[in-house]
Amino acid sequence: MHNARRTARDLTDLAADLPADLPADLLADLLAPLGEPAVAVADPERRLLAVACADGYGEALDLGLFETGAAPRLVRRLTFGLSVNALAFHPELPLLAVGTGDYDGGHRFEGGLFLVDLDAPSRGPRALFARRTDRQVLALHWPDPQRLRLHLAPPDDEGDRAAHTEAHTVLLHRTDWTAVPSGSLTGQHLRGPRGPFPRPDGRAAARALAARLLTPPVHRHDR
Repeated sequence: MHNARRTARDLTDLAADLPADLPADLLADLLAPLGEPAVAVADPERRLLAVACADGYGEALDLGLFETGAAPRLVRRLTFGLSVNALAFHPELPLLAVGTGDYDGGHRFEGGLFLVDLDAPSRGPRALFARRTDRQVLALHWPDPQRLRLHLAPPDDEGDRAAHTEAHTVLLHRTDWTAVPSGSLTGQHLRGPRGPFPRPDGRAAARALAARLLTPPVHRHDR
């Protein structure tokens, strides 16, 4: 569709110009060009919502960062080379961790780990893997401000049927994640125990969270 690739500026202007009493379904229609929510995470303290949206082929390449509240608006849009599978706001620092990846249809699971600086809109995502298509990131989580837990698909499924249902768990420790250089995580850093890991479909939860936080409140006046 012609409107499927509107720029972040276009969508931000649309959201900013909406009247306060705009019906919720109309707001959703105006933001629909981003795609169908596939993965979403909220940061209530910063009043932010990150939503990875899938296109017609099911690839969640576009990520929208929204301000939430009485007048939700899109403040940033990013596009990744592979589908976004996982998102996590840092518990203290202005960072968003993004895990991407997919099966290449042959035998490899490709993907990357990125950090988005929330205070530097003009700065692109920082790719932390030494090779951007190194490992597929299935899930990620910040147990505390210095540690990031990753669940990674095995490198490939050659002679390994369980590769599609299992994952390696890796716990990364850094004193200051804002100072981690691009390309600094090598294969040696990504080693970890392997075990069963389901691939749940999170689209319903993402849709529900996005609808709840991006729907302007309806103001009812007493008669």
